[in-house]
Parts: sequence; C-alpha cells; structure tokens
Amino acid sequence: MKARDLPTYYNMCDILEHNLKHRADKTALLSEYASLTFQEVSNQVNQVGNALIRMGVRFGECVAILCPDRPEWITTFFATAKIGGIALGINTLLKSEEYDHILRDARVRVLVVHDSMLALVEPILGLNNTLTKVIVVGVNEDANYKNFSDWIAPETTNLDAEKTHRDDFCSLHYSSGTTGLPKGVFHSHKDYPLIAQLSGVDLFGLSENDRTFSVAKLFFVYGIGGNLIFPWYVGASCVLYAGAPRQAAAVLKTIDKFKPTIFVCVPTVYGAILSLPNFDERYDVRSLRLCMSAGEPLPKRLWYAWKNATGIEILDTIGCTETYHTFMANRPEELRPGSSGKPIGGYNVRLVDDNGEDVPQGVVGNLMVRGETTALFYLHQSEKTRQTFRGEWLLTGDQYLKDESGYYWHQGRADDMLKVGGLWVSPLEIEEVLNGHEFVTDCAVVGHYDDAGLVKPKAFVCLRNGITPCDHVLGQLLKLCAKKLDAHSRPRWLEFIDDLPRTATGKIQRFKLREH
Repeated sequence: MKARDLPTYYNMCDILEHNLKHRADKTALLSEYASLTFQEVSNQVNQVGNALIRMGVRFGECVAILCPDRPEWITTFFATAKIGGIALGINTLLKSEEYDHILRDARVRVLVVHDSMLALVEPILGLNNTLTKVIVVGVNEDANYKNFSDWIAPETTNLDAEKTHRDDFCSLHYSSGTTGLPKGVFHSHKDYPLIAQLSGVDLFGLSENDRTFSVAKLFFVYGIGGNLIFPWYVGASCVLYAGAPRQAAAVLKTIDKFKPTIFVCVPTVYGAILSLPNFDERYDVRSLRLCMSAGEPLPKRLWYAWKNATGIEILDTIGCTETYHTFMANRPEELRPGSSGKPIGGYNVRLVDDNGEDVPQGVVGNLMVRGETTALFYLHQSEKTRQTFRGEWLLTGDQYLKDESGYYWHQGRADDMLKVGGLWVSPLEIEEVLNGHEFVTDCAVVGHYDDAGLVKPKAFVCLRNGITPCDHVLGQLLKLCAKKLDAHSRPRWLEFIDDLPRTATGKIQRFKLREH
C-alpha cells in the first residue's frame, strides 16, 4: 500500500467510521469503565468534535489529552482529527516542568485532563498564553474548568469530517525522552491507514475476529497503533487498561477477564510476568494467539522462558516515534530469538558508517530507515532535525549488525557505545553476559570515567529476590565476565541497585545512570 492509493482528501477518522457500515453494533472497545460499540464511539466523537468547534478550535490547532487509557481519550483524539485539528496524547508519567515544555512547545489550545493529573499541571496552566480551555475527565469541583460529561452533553451526534488533505498533520507525538526533554513529531492523516495495512494486516495478520490488549499506553505510537488503529482498521475490538504497565498481576487479570487474542507488550513487562510464580496456572492466557514486543531488544532468555511457560512465540519488533510504528520485525514462522527480524513491506533500511557509507555484512553500522510514514522534522528543533532527517532517510540512532541470513541484531544506541582503549564496546554485549547469570534479573552498562579521565564500562545490576549483594555474588559475576568477554569489554565497576530507571515504555534511561 502506498500513500497514492488513498484519496487526495482523506481524514484518518475514516478508520473508525468505515465500521459503521457493517458492524455499527459490534463492541469496539472494552474497559473497566465502559464497553462501547462502534456506533456509540462515533456518537461521542461527534459530540466532542462539536464541543471543540463551539469552543473556537480551528483547523490546525492543537488539542492535548493528558489522561489514562479511557474512552474519553479515544473520542477526544478522533474528534480532534475529524475537525482538522492536531491531537496530542501526552505521557502521563512526566513532571510538571516537562508538561510546561510540551504545552508551550505545541501551543496547545485546549487541554483535556483527567482529575488525577490536574494537580500536576494546574500550577503551570496560567503560564501558557495559547491555552484557552481546560476540560476535566472524572470528578471536577473547580468552577474554572468544565467537566467532560457536562461539556459534551448538549452537543448533537452528527458531524461531518473536515475535508483534510492526506498530507495534513493530524497528530503530534513527543518522544519518550531517554536523553532529555521530549521532541515533538508530527504525523499526517495518511500515516494511519498506511501503517495499519503494512504492519497490522500484512505483518501481524489482524482480522475483525481479533481483540487487542496493550500495556503500552495510547500516548505512545506503539500503544495507539497496536491497540487502537490496527484493530479498528480491520473492525476488531480493543481492551483498554488504565493501570501501570509493570503491575504484572493486574495485566494478567485483564487478559484473564477480557480474553484478548493479541498482546502488545514490552520486554520489561514480560520479565515481570515471568517472575510471578506459576502465573500460567493462576491466570488464563490461552486466548492469546500472538504476542508482540518493542521498546527495547527482547533478550533470548526472556523469549524462551515465555515460550516454555505459555507455548506462544513473541514477535520482537523495532519502530520509533518518527516512523509512527514498526518498520522491522520478526514474522510468524520466520523468526530469530534475540534479533529484530527483517524490514517489513513498505520500508527499507541501511547500515552506514559515520561518513554515511554502507558497511559490509557482519559489520556494525548506524541504522537508517526509509518509508512513507516517516515524519519530516522535529518541532522547533532545527539542529536535531538536520542531524536525524537525511532526505528520504531517517538516522535512528541505533546500531545494528546484519547476518548472512538477512536478520538484524541490535548492538546498542550510537550514543551508548563506548570506546575503551581505542576499541568499540557494546553495552548490550556485557548486559547479555550478566543477564545470563541466575542471580541477575536486570542490568545496564554505561560509560564511567576512571581516575585518569578515561572511559570504562560500569555495570548496574539488579538481583533476584532473596539474593543479597556481597563479595561472593560480586566475585561470581566478575568471574563470568572474565570468562565470556574480552579484556577491554569487562566492567571495571559493578554496582548493585534495586531498579533501573526506565521510561514508561520500558527503555532504560542511561543518562540517569551516568549521573549516578
């Protein structure tokens, strides 16, 4: 599928509304708050759209959503796109100063915020000159803000979609911020059906008989793609989960209760689930037919542990905010545990050296990707845009190796690679060795300066419950590294910590460890 296959004037809300022709009464979403049919979702989308128009929101203006995964999140997102606005789903795990940055950077006109988040943003609302209205989802006792239910109640359920061009921007997404303040990325109306077809249908084989469930939240492209756009594109249903991703028992209860067939997850949560004793006996996960992983590389040991416990293979993938979703993946019946698979249809990748020249097979290179869903720039960051967007190609910042069978193996982030004694060291190589020890549940390696001012590897290690840090444990781990790693790759320091700092998608925030 190509962008030219779409009508010139196309609105992404069609992904919802095409279901009204043949399955209007089918359940579109299920959650602890409500279950809604496609018709009921469409009705609320139209009410929200009319309410936004009545507020004076115009074509191209930004409406932000700061809310857990609830029906109101979805209807506000689609309504904004339907009237020609730009929908912005904001990470619910940020700090006040980060919310201030995003609201200012995006020039948000209307903010729809859940009552549990209001206290975090209230001190900064008056500092934003473009923000004119705040709508509260849930309990609202402040007369300065409108309640969501009351706000849309008087509105009609009829609304025609704005005649948007397929290249018009309809959503704004901020990166997960592993290296500082998040960067704003626009996506256009065309990107939604393209990625749904190329990834959801052509790769994962979703159909209207499926039911999706994601621990990755809707404010991430991985979550909104896998648990909203993909299923509704084919007429499938989705399960909304408002809880924390790493609450393994709650995740399993959701699977047990709602019986999804597709599980959209991240390696950290797979690990948390596997750490629960006899989880496969306490919770029924037999409804699952397909499990996905993204956000960070999936270790081999986790892949095999999940397969042994459930009988289900995990399809590890890689995508990014800039491409909207997956561009490389393992395919059913054609996968290599530990690898990121191969490029999917509609995308090309290259491995290049620091001069932009292609590297030979078996040599580590910088990963570049090309595809029609790739964004054009970072909002208000011209220098970072020039570094990342190279004509048709996007420099992802990841380093990979391609094997003789065409599979790609992640070697780490370019800015995480260490040069020790004039030789390149991959933190992932060290982490894989340490993670192989029975005492270790998680670890991360970063560069640390020694007394001579030279960079050497430093490992941060999380131990299993019941294992106490001591000289014996330290000696066991150092002995393993001496056996498995070259001398320049062995960690010079090893520090035990309770948890690694991570983003909401599970990515390790290595910059925080460097400051440790």
